[in-house]
Amino acid sequence: MKSLRLILTNARYFGPSWVFASINILFGTWAIYIPTVKEALKIDKSELGIALFFLSLGVFSVFPFAAKIINKIGVGKATWYGVLFSCITALFPLMAPNYYSLMIALFLFGASNGFTDIAMNTLVTELEKKDGVTFMSAAHGFFSLGGVLAGLGSFLIGPLNNPVLHMALAVGLVFFVNLMFFKKYKEEIAARIDKEPFDFKLFKSLLILGIVSFIIMGGEGAIVDWSGLYLKEISVAPEFLWGLGFLVFSVTMTTGRFLGDSISQRFGSVKMVTIGISIAILGYLSVLTTQTYAAILGFGLIGLGFSVIIPELFRIGGNIKGIDSSQGIAFIAGTGYMGFLVAPPFLGFLADGFTLIAVFRILLLCALLVLGATFILKKRGQK
Repeated sequence: MKSLRLILTNARYFGPSWVFASINILFGTWAIYIPTVKEALKIDKSELGIALFFLSLGVFSVFPFAAKIINKIGVGKATWYGVLFSCITALFPLMAPNYYSLMIALFLFGASNGFTDIAMNTLVTELEKKDGVTFMSAAHGFFSLGGVLAGLGSFLIGPLNNPVLHMALAVGLVFFVNLMFFKKYKEEIAARIDKEPFDFKLFKSLLILGIVSFIIMGGEGAIVDWSGLYLKEISVAPEFLWGLGFLVFSVTMTTGRFLGDSISQRFGSVKMVTIGISIAILGYLSVLTTQTYAAILGFGLIGLGFSVIIPELFRIGGNIKGIDSSQGIAFIAGTGYMGFLVAPPFLGFLADGFTLIAVFRILLLCALLVLGATFILKKRGQK
Protein backbone atom coordinates (compact mmCIF):
# COMPACT_ATOMS: atom_id res chain seq x y z
CA MET A 1 0.00 0.00 0.00
CA LYS A 2 3.01 2.29 0.37
CA SER A 3 3.44 2.50 -3.41
CA LEU A 4 -0.26 3.27 -3.79
CA ARG A 5 0.08 6.21 -1.40
CA LEU A 6 3.10 7.36 -3.42
CA ILE A 7 1.04 7.38 -6.61
CA LEU A 8 -1.95 9.14 -5.07
CA THR A 9 0.14 11.90 -3.48
CA ASN A 10 2.53 12.68 -6.35
CA ALA A 11 1.41 13.77 -9.83
CA ARG A 12 4.73 12.58 -11.32
CA TYR A 13 3.75 9.00 -10.51
CA PHE A 14 -0.01 9.31 -10.86
CA GLY A 15 0.30 10.35 -14.52
CA PRO A 16 2.05 7.18 -15.72
CA SER A 17 -0.17 5.01 -13.49
CA TRP A 18 -3.28 6.56 -15.03
CA VAL A 19 -1.97 5.49 -18.45
CA PHE A 20 -2.13 1.89 -17.21
CA ALA A 21 -5.74 2.46 -16.13
CA SER A 22 -6.51 4.19 -19.43
CA ILE A 23 -5.55 1.22 -21.58
CA ASN A 24 -7.87 -1.09 -19.70
CA ILE A 25 -10.73 1.42 -19.59
CA LEU A 26 -10.70 1.52 -23.37
CA PHE A 27 -10.09 -2.21 -23.83
CA GLY A 28 -12.66 -3.14 -21.18
CA THR A 29 -15.33 -0.91 -22.71
CA TRP A 30 -14.75 -2.62 -26.06
CA ALA A 31 -14.91 -6.04 -24.38
CA ILE A 32 -18.38 -5.55 -22.89
CA TYR A 33 -19.73 -4.78 -26.36
CA ILE A 34 -18.32 -7.91 -28.00
CA PRO A 35 -21.71 -9.71 -27.84
CA THR A 36 -23.39 -6.63 -29.34
CA VAL A 37 -20.90 -6.41 -32.21
CA LYS A 38 -21.24 -10.14 -32.86
CA GLU A 39 -25.00 -9.79 -33.24
CA ALA A 40 -24.89 -6.51 -35.22
CA LEU A 41 -22.51 -7.93 -37.83
CA LYS A 42 -24.19 -11.36 -37.80
CA ILE A 43 -20.94 -13.30 -37.36
CA ASP A 44 -20.42 -16.64 -35.62
CA LYS A 45 -17.95 -17.45 -32.84
CA SER A 46 -15.18 -18.64 -35.17
CA GLU A 47 -15.43 -15.44 -37.24
CA LEU A 48 -15.32 -13.44 -34.02
CA GLY A 49 -12.25 -15.42 -33.03
CA ILE A 50 -10.54 -14.45 -36.29
CA ALA A 51 -11.41 -10.79 -35.71
CA LEU A 52 -9.95 -10.99 -32.21
CA PHE A 53 -6.83 -12.54 -33.71
CA PHE A 54 -6.36 -9.32 -35.70
CA LEU A 55 -6.38 -7.46 -32.39
CA SER A 56 -3.52 -9.72 -31.28
CA LEU A 57 -1.79 -9.33 -34.62
CA GLY A 58 -1.89 -5.56 -34.21
CA VAL A 59 -0.19 -5.80 -30.83
CA PHE A 60 2.58 -8.07 -32.12
CA SER A 61 3.12 -5.94 -35.23
CA VAL A 62 4.60 -3.09 -33.15
CA PHE A 63 7.10 -5.22 -31.23
CA PRO A 64 9.93 -5.10 -33.83
CA PHE A 65 10.16 -1.32 -34.00
CA ALA A 66 8.46 0.08 -30.88
CA ALA A 67 11.71 0.30 -28.91
CA LYS A 68 13.43 2.25 -31.70
CA ILE A 69 10.60 4.77 -31.84
CA ILE A 70 10.53 5.12 -28.05
CA ASN A 71 14.28 5.72 -27.91
CA LYS A 72 14.16 8.19 -30.79
CA ILE A 73 11.35 10.45 -29.58
CA GLY A 74 11.69 9.83 -25.85
CA VAL A 75 9.69 7.49 -23.64
CA GLY A 76 7.58 10.30 -22.17
CA LYS A 77 6.42 11.59 -25.55
CA ALA A 78 5.97 8.03 -26.83
CA THR A 79 3.65 7.26 -23.92
CA TRP A 80 1.58 10.38 -24.55
CA TYR A 81 1.33 9.71 -28.30
CA GLY A 82 0.38 6.12 -27.54
CA VAL A 83 -2.50 7.36 -25.37
CA LEU A 84 -3.69 9.64 -28.18
CA PHE A 85 -3.57 6.86 -30.79
CA SER A 86 -5.38 4.47 -28.43
CA CYS A 87 -8.14 7.02 -27.83
CA ILE A 88 -8.67 7.46 -31.56
CA THR A 89 -8.55 3.79 -32.55
CA ALA A 90 -10.76 2.69 -29.62
CA LEU A 91 -13.75 4.11 -31.50
CA PHE A 92 -13.08 2.20 -34.73
CA PRO A 93 -14.27 -1.35 -33.78
CA LEU A 94 -17.67 -0.14 -32.61
CA MET A 95 -18.09 1.93 -35.78
CA ALA A 96 -17.16 -0.91 -38.15
CA PRO A 97 -19.92 -1.34 -40.78
CA ASN A 98 -18.92 -4.88 -41.74
CA TYR A 99 -16.78 -7.87 -40.74
CA TYR A 100 -13.69 -6.93 -42.75
CA SER A 101 -13.63 -3.37 -41.48
CA LEU A 102 -13.93 -4.81 -37.95
CA MET A 103 -10.73 -6.81 -38.50
CA ILE A 104 -8.90 -3.69 -39.71
CA ALA A 105 -10.25 -1.64 -36.81
CA LEU A 106 -9.15 -4.24 -34.26
CA PHE A 107 -5.70 -4.43 -35.84
CA LEU A 108 -5.24 -0.66 -35.44
CA PHE A 109 -6.63 -0.72 -31.90
CA GLY A 110 -4.28 -3.57 -30.99
CA ALA A 111 -1.26 -1.83 -32.52
CA SER A 112 -1.88 1.39 -30.60
CA ASN A 113 -2.47 -0.49 -27.35
CA GLY A 114 0.66 -2.61 -27.87
CA PHE A 115 2.80 0.45 -28.45
CA THR A 116 1.36 2.23 -25.41
CA ASP A 117 1.90 -0.86 -23.26
CA ILE A 118 5.61 -1.00 -24.10
CA ALA A 119 6.04 2.76 -23.66
CA MET A 120 4.26 3.00 -20.29
CA ASN A 121 6.16 0.06 -18.78
CA THR A 122 9.43 1.57 -19.97
CA LEU A 123 8.40 4.93 -18.51
CA VAL A 124 7.69 3.49 -15.05
CA THR A 125 10.99 1.60 -15.14
CA GLU A 126 12.90 4.80 -15.93
CA LEU A 127 11.13 6.75 -13.19
CA GLU A 128 11.93 4.02 -10.66
CA LYS A 129 15.60 4.13 -11.61
CA LYS A 130 15.92 7.91 -11.61
CA ASP A 131 13.86 8.62 -8.50
CA GLY A 132 14.76 5.57 -6.41
CA VAL A 133 11.12 4.58 -5.91
CA THR A 134 9.11 1.41 -6.58
CA PHE A 135 5.55 1.55 -7.90
CA MET A 136 5.47 -0.87 -10.85
CA SER A 137 3.20 -3.35 -9.06
CA ALA A 138 0.80 -0.62 -7.97
CA ALA A 139 0.84 0.79 -11.51
CA HIS A 140 -0.32 -2.62 -12.74
CA GLY A 141 -2.95 -2.40 -10.03
CA PHE A 142 -4.17 0.72 -11.81
CA PHE A 143 -4.45 -1.37 -14.98
CA SER A 144 -6.86 -3.60 -13.08
CA LEU A 145 -8.61 -0.50 -11.72
CA GLY A 146 -9.20 0.55 -15.31
CA GLY A 147 -11.03 -2.74 -15.81
CA VAL A 148 -13.18 -1.98 -12.77
CA LEU A 149 -14.10 1.42 -14.19
CA ALA A 150 -14.90 -0.16 -17.56
CA GLY A 151 -17.04 -2.76 -15.81
CA LEU A 152 -18.94 -0.06 -13.92
CA GLY A 153 -19.52 1.56 -17.28
CA SER A 154 -21.48 -1.54 -18.32
CA PHE A 155 -24.43 -0.14 -16.39
CA LEU A 156 -24.61 2.56 -19.08
CA ILE A 157 -25.45 0.00 -21.76
CA GLY A 158 -29.20 0.29 -21.22
CA PRO A 159 -29.54 4.04 -20.56
CA LEU A 160 -27.29 5.07 -23.46
CA ASN A 161 -28.28 2.31 -25.90
CA ASN A 162 -25.42 3.53 -28.09
CA PRO A 163 -22.06 1.67 -28.07
CA VAL A 164 -20.19 4.43 -29.94
CA LEU A 165 -21.43 7.12 -27.54
CA HIS A 166 -20.46 4.91 -24.60
CA MET A 167 -16.94 4.48 -25.98
CA ALA A 168 -16.74 8.22 -26.72
CA LEU A 169 -17.45 8.93 -23.04
CA ALA A 170 -14.71 6.47 -22.03
CA VAL A 171 -12.31 8.13 -24.48
CA GLY A 172 -13.20 11.53 -23.05
CA LEU A 173 -12.44 10.39 -19.50
CA VAL A 174 -9.12 8.86 -20.55
CA PHE A 175 -8.04 11.81 -22.67
CA PHE A 176 -8.83 14.66 -20.28
CA VAL A 177 -7.26 13.04 -17.20
CA ASN A 178 -4.11 12.23 -19.19
CA LEU A 179 -4.10 15.78 -20.54
CA MET A 180 -3.87 17.07 -16.96
CA PHE A 181 -0.82 14.94 -16.06
CA PHE A 182 1.21 14.11 -19.19
CA LYS A 183 3.47 17.16 -18.79
CA LYS A 184 4.85 15.60 -15.60
CA TYR A 185 6.52 12.83 -17.60
CA LYS A 186 6.57 14.09 -21.20
CA GLU A 187 10.29 14.92 -21.28
CA GLU A 188 11.50 11.60 -19.82
CA ILE A 189 14.06 9.75 -21.96
CA ALA A 190 14.78 6.02 -21.67
CA ALA A 191 18.36 4.93 -21.00
CA ARG A 192 19.74 2.58 -23.62
CA ILE A 193 20.39 -0.97 -22.35
CA ASP A 194 22.55 -3.52 -24.14
CA LYS A 195 20.72 -6.85 -24.31
CA GLU A 196 22.61 -10.06 -23.57
CA PRO A 197 21.92 -13.31 -25.45
CA PHE A 198 19.49 -15.53 -23.64
CA ASP A 199 19.72 -19.32 -23.47
CA PHE A 200 16.86 -20.93 -21.55
CA LYS A 201 17.68 -24.54 -22.44
CA LEU A 202 19.71 -24.95 -19.26
CA PHE A 203 16.92 -23.65 -17.05
CA LYS A 204 13.92 -25.95 -16.97
CA SER A 205 12.34 -24.07 -14.08
CA LEU A 206 12.15 -20.94 -16.19
CA LEU A 207 10.45 -22.88 -18.98
CA ILE A 208 7.85 -24.14 -16.48
CA LEU A 209 7.28 -20.59 -15.28
CA GLY A 210 6.80 -19.46 -18.88
CA ILE A 211 4.17 -22.14 -19.49
CA VAL A 212 2.35 -21.18 -16.30
CA SER A 213 2.46 -17.52 -17.33
CA PHE A 214 1.02 -18.40 -20.75
CA ILE A 215 -1.84 -20.35 -19.15
CA ILE A 216 -2.70 -17.71 -16.56
CA MET A 217 -2.59 -14.76 -18.96
CA GLY A 218 -4.46 -16.82 -21.54
CA GLY A 219 -7.15 -17.48 -18.95
CA GLU A 220 -7.29 -13.77 -18.12
CA GLY A 221 -7.73 -12.92 -21.79
CA ALA A 222 -10.51 -15.50 -22.05
CA ILE A 223 -12.40 -13.93 -19.13
CA VAL A 224 -12.06 -10.47 -20.67
CA ASP A 225 -13.31 -11.56 -24.09
CA TRP A 226 -15.80 -14.32 -23.31
CA SER A 227 -17.31 -13.69 -19.85
CA GLY A 228 -20.04 -11.42 -21.23
CA LEU A 229 -21.00 -13.91 -23.93
CA TYR A 230 -20.95 -16.75 -21.38
CA LEU A 231 -23.41 -14.91 -19.12
CA LYS A 232 -25.59 -14.04 -22.11
CA GLU A 233 -25.70 -17.41 -23.88
CA ILE A 234 -24.95 -20.05 -21.25
CA SER A 235 -26.29 -18.51 -18.04
CA VAL A 236 -29.05 -16.67 -19.93
CA ALA A 237 -28.49 -13.62 -17.74
CA PRO A 238 -30.48 -10.42 -18.29
CA GLU A 239 -28.74 -7.77 -20.38
CA PHE A 240 -27.81 -5.52 -17.44
CA LEU A 241 -25.73 -8.36 -15.94
CA TRP A 242 -23.68 -9.20 -19.05
CA GLY A 243 -20.78 -6.98 -17.98
CA LEU A 244 -20.93 -7.90 -14.28
CA GLY A 245 -18.68 -10.95 -14.63
CA PHE A 246 -15.89 -8.79 -16.06
CA LEU A 247 -16.55 -6.14 -13.39
CA VAL A 248 -16.30 -8.59 -10.48
CA PHE A 249 -13.24 -10.21 -12.04
CA SER A 250 -11.57 -6.80 -12.31
CA VAL A 251 -12.49 -5.76 -8.76
CA THR A 252 -11.01 -8.87 -7.18
CA MET A 253 -7.97 -8.69 -9.48
CA THR A 254 -7.34 -5.10 -8.39
CA THR A 255 -7.78 -5.89 -4.70
CA GLY A 256 -5.40 -8.83 -4.89
CA ARG A 257 -2.70 -6.81 -6.64
CA PHE A 258 -2.78 -4.02 -4.10
CA LEU A 259 -2.67 -6.42 -1.11
CA GLY A 260 -0.63 -9.36 -2.44
CA ASP A 261 2.87 -8.12 -1.59
CA SER A 262 2.42 -8.22 2.18
CA ILE A 263 0.82 -11.69 2.06
CA SER A 264 3.65 -13.00 -0.13
CA GLN A 265 6.23 -12.00 2.46
CA ARG A 266 4.56 -14.38 4.89
CA PHE A 267 3.97 -17.44 2.68
CA GLY A 268 6.59 -17.25 -0.11
CA SER A 269 6.12 -17.06 -3.86
CA VAL A 270 5.51 -20.71 -4.81
CA LYS A 271 2.98 -21.17 -2.01
CA MET A 272 1.26 -17.95 -3.13
CA VAL A 273 0.94 -19.36 -6.65
CA THR A 274 -0.49 -22.58 -5.17
CA ILE A 275 -3.03 -20.64 -3.11
CA GLY A 276 -3.91 -18.40 -6.05
CA ILE A 277 -4.50 -21.21 -8.54
CA SER A 278 -6.51 -23.17 -5.95
CA ILE A 279 -8.84 -20.18 -5.56
CA ALA A 280 -9.09 -19.88 -9.35
CA ILE A 281 -9.99 -23.59 -9.65
CA LEU A 282 -12.88 -23.03 -7.25
CA GLY A 283 -13.88 -20.10 -9.43
CA TYR A 284 -13.92 -22.21 -12.59
CA LEU A 285 -16.05 -24.85 -10.86
CA SER A 286 -18.49 -22.13 -9.84
CA VAL A 287 -18.63 -20.75 -13.39
CA LEU A 288 -19.31 -24.25 -14.77
CA THR A 289 -22.49 -24.54 -12.70
CA THR A 290 -23.89 -22.17 -15.40
CA GLN A 291 -26.10 -20.46 -12.80
CA THR A 292 -25.93 -16.70 -13.32
CA TYR A 293 -24.92 -15.53 -9.85
CA ALA A 294 -22.70 -18.56 -9.22
CA ALA A 295 -20.92 -17.83 -12.50
CA ILE A 296 -20.45 -14.17 -11.53
CA LEU A 297 -19.05 -15.28 -8.15
CA GLY A 298 -16.77 -17.68 -10.03
CA PHE A 299 -15.39 -14.90 -12.20
CA GLY A 300 -14.63 -12.99 -9.01
CA LEU A 301 -12.77 -15.95 -7.48
CA ILE A 302 -10.77 -16.43 -10.69
CA GLY A 303 -9.76 -12.76 -10.60
CA LEU A 304 -8.69 -13.01 -6.96
CA GLY A 305 -6.66 -16.14 -7.64
CA PHE A 306 -5.03 -14.82 -10.80
CA SER A 307 -4.13 -11.47 -9.21
CA VAL A 308 -1.25 -12.85 -7.16
CA ILE A 309 0.15 -15.35 -9.65
CA ILE A 310 1.86 -13.21 -12.31
CA PRO A 311 3.69 -10.94 -9.80
CA GLU A 312 4.93 -14.05 -7.97
CA LEU A 313 6.10 -15.63 -11.24
CA PHE A 314 8.18 -12.49 -11.81
CA ARG A 315 9.65 -12.81 -8.31
CA ILE A 316 10.56 -16.46 -8.84
CA GLY A 317 11.93 -15.88 -12.35
CA GLY A 318 14.04 -12.97 -11.16
CA ASN A 319 15.77 -15.15 -8.56
CA ILE A 320 16.61 -18.33 -10.48
CA LYS A 321 20.29 -19.12 -10.06
CA GLY A 322 22.37 -18.65 -13.18
CA ILE A 323 19.89 -16.37 -14.94
CA ASP A 324 20.03 -12.60 -15.00
CA SER A 325 16.87 -11.32 -13.30
CA SER A 326 15.89 -9.07 -16.22
CA GLN A 327 16.17 -11.99 -18.66
CA GLY A 328 14.01 -14.23 -16.49
CA ILE A 329 11.33 -11.59 -16.05
CA ALA A 330 11.35 -10.69 -19.76
CA PHE A 331 10.84 -14.34 -20.75
CA ILE A 332 7.93 -14.78 -18.35
CA ALA A 333 6.34 -11.50 -19.42
CA GLY A 334 6.68 -12.40 -23.10
CA THR A 335 5.09 -15.85 -22.78
CA GLY A 336 2.32 -14.44 -20.61
CA TYR A 337 1.48 -11.65 -23.02
CA MET A 338 1.42 -14.17 -25.87
CA GLY A 339 -1.09 -16.25 -23.93
CA PHE A 340 -3.28 -13.22 -23.25
CA LEU A 341 -3.49 -12.42 -26.95
CA VAL A 342 -3.45 -15.84 -28.60
CA ALA A 343 -5.68 -17.90 -26.28
CA PRO A 344 -8.99 -15.99 -26.69
CA PRO A 345 -9.24 -16.31 -30.51
CA PHE A 346 -8.12 -19.96 -30.31
CA LEU A 347 -10.81 -20.62 -27.72
CA GLY A 348 -13.27 -18.88 -30.02
CA PHE A 349 -12.78 -21.63 -32.59
CA LEU A 350 -13.37 -24.25 -29.89
CA ALA A 351 -16.50 -22.43 -28.72
CA ASP A 352 -17.86 -22.40 -32.26
CA GLY A 353 -17.15 -26.10 -32.73
CA PHE A 354 -18.38 -27.13 -29.31
CA THR A 355 -19.74 -24.72 -26.64
CA LEU A 356 -18.47 -22.05 -24.27
CA ILE A 357 -18.91 -24.60 -21.49
CA ALA A 358 -16.28 -26.77 -23.19
CA VAL A 359 -13.96 -23.75 -23.33
CA PHE A 360 -14.20 -23.20 -19.58
CA ARG A 361 -13.69 -26.91 -18.93
CA ILE A 362 -10.41 -26.63 -20.87
CA LEU A 363 -9.45 -23.58 -18.81
CA LEU A 364 -10.18 -25.58 -15.64
CA LEU A 365 -7.93 -28.38 -16.90
CA CYS A 366 -5.16 -25.87 -17.59
CA ALA A 367 -5.56 -24.49 -14.06
CA LEU A 368 -5.10 -28.01 -12.69
CA LEU A 369 -1.89 -28.28 -14.75
CA VAL A 370 -0.66 -25.06 -13.12
CA LEU A 371 -1.41 -26.55 -9.70
CA GLY A 372 0.73 -29.56 -10.63
CA ALA A 373 3.50 -27.24 -11.83
CA THR A 374 3.70 -25.60 -8.41
CA PHE A 375 4.66 -28.95 -6.86
CA ILE A 376 7.38 -29.39 -9.50
CA LEU A 377 8.72 -25.91 -8.70
CA LYS A 378 8.70 -26.76 -5.01
CA LYS A 379 10.72 -29.92 -5.66
CA ARG A 380 13.23 -27.87 -7.64
CA GLY A 381 13.88 -25.80 -4.56
CA GLN A 382 11.93 -22.66 -5.55
CA LYS A 383 10.45 -20.71 -2.66
